[in-house]
Amino acid sequence: MAGAYYHIGFPIFSRAVWGIWGSQFTIWNRIFLSFVWYGFQSFVGGQCLYLILLSWDPKLEEHIPNTMPADTGMTTATFVSYFIFCIISLPLLWIKPHRLQNFFYFTSSVTIVFFVVLLIWALATMGSDGGFGPTLDSKNMLPLTGGPVSVAWLMIYGIMSTVGSIAAGILNQNDYARLSKRPRHAIWGQAFAFPFYGILASVIGILVTAATQKRMGGEAIWNPPTLFVRLLEKDNNSPGTRAAVFFTGLALCISQMGSNLPGNGLAGGIDLACVFPRWLNIRRGAYVTAILSPIVNPWKLVNTATTFLTVLSGYGVFLAPMTGLMVSSYVIVTKQKLNVDDLYVGNKDSVYWYNSGINWRAPIAWVIGVAPCLPGFIAAINTSVKVPAGATELYYLNYLYGFLSSGLVYWLLHLVVPDQRLDGFVRESPSAKVLQEEYQERWDMIDTSHLQELAIVHTKEPKTTTGPMFL
Repeated sequence: MAGAYYHIGFPIFSRAVWGIWGSQFTIWNRIFLSFVWYGFQSFVGGQCLYLILLSWDPKLEEHIPNTMPADTGMTTATFVSYFIFCIISLPLLWIKPHRLQNFFYFTSSVTIVFFVVLLIWALATMGSDGGFGPTLDSKNMLPLTGGPVSVAWLMIYGIMSTVGSIAAGILNQNDYARLSKRPRHAIWGQAFAFPFYGILASVIGILVTAATQKRMGGEAIWNPPTLFVRLLEKDNNSPGTRAAVFFTGLALCISQMGSNLPGNGLAGGIDLACVFPRWLNIRRGAYVTAILSPIVNPWKLVNTATTFLTVLSGYGVFLAPMTGLMVSSYVIVTKQKLNVDDLYVGNKDSVYWYNSGINWRAPIAWVIGVAPCLPGFIAAINTSVKVPAGATELYYLNYLYGFLSSGLVYWLLHLVVPDQRLDGFVRESPSAKVLQEEYQERWDMIDTSHLQELAIVHTKEPKTTTGPMFL
């Protein structure tokens, strides 16, 4: 949580871990994921908007003739819905990160109310269809233990996949923690909110799917837009169902915007502004992310959702070691001490210059955290590839293994081959508490106009700086 104490974002803190120039590796990884996730979630948002259009015109597909090739996995109507959702989202990217709180309140409230209402409706109407479907069947044909197909290992894999699916958000959480007024606001807000809402959303999803399974002919439909399209067809486009579909689409659109814009659009904007500070600020970077996101062909990703989600959840193989390096660097190696001023010096005068701007210990530790999990990762994507059971089990532990192993190796390398300047700073500087209080006082004194002036000054000094102050 360096961001909460020193008010620096993910790109800037990465310089302390990887070096001033070595940090580009992690930043570009996050930029790539921003493009992919923004495109994917925007297309899902288009599916939600499609519900609104379908509630207005149940014969939408007939009135918008399909000219799309079959291999795209979409129709012209769904593409139009995606396009409209993208256009509607653009004005919201204008909101500055530190002014997003009210937007979060609104989208979160709408999302929670909608899913609670959805759960109540599903449970209240399932009686006539014979109760829960086989999704909640207690019969188990798998062994409890003994190999990667056992219940124990599949539960572990489920946990790691869930964590892996939000690995990108975990990696760059400093981008938002830095905006907290006090560290406790960022720490306790995440410590309680994420587990609660994560568990709640999972439970509601399982119950709604099971409660609607029998009325859908035994098919378990996990995607809410698909579920309501089926309901509209099943009820012969009745007025009541059309109204329900409209409000469902509206709530889901708001929900998608609430997660996609800050989690992917602004995250990409922050990273791009750090890489190109002379030409981009956060707002421009966010628009670049939105404009370039279609290059990932999100309609193809949604069409192959199972493989795609396996890849993205498994991408924790690469991101977990990066997170482990950050935690190891901040908590163990530097003992929570940072020289924030030197993070903005792009030459050998910086304590974080290491060797030509690269901390060689970081890539070595990262590779050790990644390489052993790659065979299982490849086998998960391509089921025709066969690997030993041990490789599969290690992959099931990918986030835990990558986080711990890379963090440990990073610390050992700094212990055995310490960087003299960094080691001297940690020994001679005041306590972490004193440093944190010093930078907190600086943060409290800087108002918005002064912050903008500092950003302009630093972007005009490319030879000595590598990003706008406090980005």
